[in-house]
Amino acid sequence: MKFFRFKLRGRIYISMLALILVSLIIIGIATIVFFNNQNKSYHSERLLRKEKTIIMSLQYFFKDLDQLEKMDFVLKDFDDKIKELSDVNKIEINVFNLNGDILMSSKYDYSDPNYYTLKMDSSILSNLKTSKKRQVQNLNNSSVSTFTYVKNNLDENLVIINIPYNTQLSPVKNELNLFLTTLIEVYLFLLIGASLIAYFLSNYITKSLRVVGEKLKTVRIHKANEKISWEGKDEIGALVKQYNTMIDMLEESALKLAKSERESAWREMAKQVAHEIKNPLTPMKLSVQHLERSLDPNDDNFKAHLQKFSKKIIQQIDTLTSIANEFSRFAKMPKHELKKLDLKELLLSTIDFFKSKENTSFKFKDNNITTAFIEGDLDQLIRVFNNIINNAIQAIDDSVEGKILLTLSKNDSLFFVSISDNGCGIEEVAKEKIFEPNFTTKTTGTGLGLAMVKQIIDAHNGNIHFKSTVEIGTTFYIEFPITLEDEST
Repeated sequence: MKFFRFKLRGRIYISMLALILVSLIIIGIATIVFFNNQNKSYHSERLLRKEKTIIMSLQYFFKDLDQLEKMDFVLKDFDDKIKELSDVNKIEINVFNLNGDILMSSKYDYSDPNYYTLKMDSSILSNLKTSKKRQVQNLNNSSVSTFTYVKNNLDENLVIINIPYNTQLSPVKNELNLFLTTLIEVYLFLLIGASLIAYFLSNYITKSLRVVGEKLKTVRIHKANEKISWEGKDEIGALVKQYNTMIDMLEESALKLAKSERESAWREMAKQVAHEIKNPLTPMKLSVQHLERSLDPNDDNFKAHLQKFSKKIIQQIDTLTSIANEFSRFAKMPKHELKKLDLKELLLSTIDFFKSKENTSFKFKDNNITTAFIEGDLDQLIRVFNNIINNAIQAIDDSVEGKILLTLSKNDSLFFVSISDNGCGIEEVAKEKIFEPNFTTKTTGTGLGLAMVKQIIDAHNGNIHFKSTVEIGTTFYIEFPITLEDEST
C-alpha cells in the first residue's frame, strides 16, 4: 500500500487527520439519517393532525345533510368553509365528488384553467371505494397527497377531501442545515487543532526513534558503544532499555570473540610454523643419517662428502632463517612512514630489477602520465610489487614465453596500477582464500606474501583485487588515493 511508503511521522499525521475526517463523515451521515427520520415522522404526524382537524370540521359542517339531497344550496357556504380551513391550517385542500370530479379547490377558483386539470387517479378512487380507508399517493420525494371520505351523521359518504402536502418546506430541514453547518465549523477547528497536535506528537515519537536509529548506526563490534539515557517508561523507554541491554551483550560477545580470534590465530600460526620448520628438518635429518653411515676418515673423498653435507645443512638453515624472518615481518609489520614518492618511478625501477629474468618480457604502459605522486612507504610498496611480480613469474610455465604487463592510469581521485601475466591462472576454489594468511597455491612458501600485500595496501587506504582465468593468466588491480597535488598529465 502507498500509505506504508510514508515515513512513520507522516503515517501518524495522516492517521490522526483521517480519524477526525472519518468521525466527521460518520456523525454527519448519522445526523442526516436521524433528521430525515425525524422529518418523516414530523410531517406524517403533522399531516395526520391537520387532516383530522379538517375532516372533523367538514363532518360537523355536513352533519345534518342527507347524501341524497341536492347540495347546490350549500356549495357556496362549503366553498367559503374550505378556504377558511385552508387559511387556518396553511394547507391546500381539494374537494372531489364521489365520482372523482373536482368540486372546489382552495388554490384555484373556477376561472383558473388549472382548476379543470384536477382529477382523481382512477386507481386511487378504486382503492378508496374498495377499502373505505384513507389513501396516500406519493407524488415525489418531497410531496404526498391524501384522499379521505367526508361522512354525515348517517355515516354516508358525501365528498372526497384531497390534501396535497409538501415536505420540502419544513423547520426540521432548516434545523438540519443549521446543525450541519455548525458541525462542520466545529470540526474545522478540531481539524486545525488535531493537525497541530499530530504534527508535534509525530515529531516527538519519530525524534525518539531517530535517536535510537542514529545510535544503532554507530554500533560496532570492535569499539566501545554509547548507551542511550531515557527517563520515560513508555514504549520508547522499553526500546531504549532493550538497546542498552544489547550493547552490554555485544560488548561481552566482542571480548569473547577477540579472545577466541587471538587463540585461533596463535593456533593456526603455531601449526604453520611447525609445518614450515618440519620441511627443512627432514632433509637435514636424512643428510646427517647418510653422513653417519658413510663416515670413513680414511676415505679419500671424505673431505668432499663433508663439504657437500655442510652445504646442504647451510641451505636448510637459510630456509629456516627465511621462514622465521617472514613470520616475523608479518607478525610485527612496522608502522609505515609516509613520504612523497613517484608511483611511476617505483614501477619502472621494479621492472628494471626483474627484466634480466630469462624467457620473460616486461611491458609498461603509462597512459601519458609523466609523474604520479602519492604518499606512501617506499620499502613496503617495493615489497608489494616485488611479491606480485615474483608470483607472476612463478605462475608462468618454463615452456612458455612469459609476458608481464604493468599499466598505470588515473582518474580525478585515484591512481590505478594493473599487473597482468600469461601464467597458469588461479583455480576457482582458491580465489576466495588468496589473501588469507597461511594460504598458498605453491608447494613451497608460507602463504604470507599476498596477505602481507593486502595488509600494506589497506594501510595506504588503497584497494587490491584480481581477475584470473585458468590457463590464460591473472591480473591484479591496485588503487591508490591521490592525496598530493599531482603534476601528471
